[in-house]
Amino acid sequence: MFIQELAKDFVNLCRNNDNLEAIRKYYADDIVSVEAAAGPSGSKETRGIEGVRAKNQWWIENHEIHSGQANGPYVGDDGFAVEYIYDFTNKPSGRRIQMQEMALYTVHNGKIVREQFFYNPGA
Repeated sequence: MFIQELAKDFVNLCRNNDNLEAIRKYYADDIVSVEAAAGPSGSKETRGIEGVRAKNQWWIENHEIHSGQANGPYVGDDGFAVEYIYDFTNKPSGRRIQMQEMALYTVHNGKIVREQFFYNPGA
């Protein structure tokens, strides 16, 4: 599958809040996910499809999403980028947060093998 087609479908799934389906459909079993800051596990990096699924499930369970946007995709030779804009409440703290981030996805043999997130600390 061409990266442009994969990226477009991936973003559409994200726009429809179907991130777990996007993971199932497009992530490689040995995916590497890198956050800009350490998460609940204490690490920035998550390896493997099960770890990424668990990280996404934790996000869903611990945040109330008020609104979200997925802008893009912005396609390159071996991957694509997506801008995400969220307004959410962290359920444990009750704190409402507006966040912007960019995600860079690397594609190999029709699967996403790496995702890396970049946050806008000034947003």
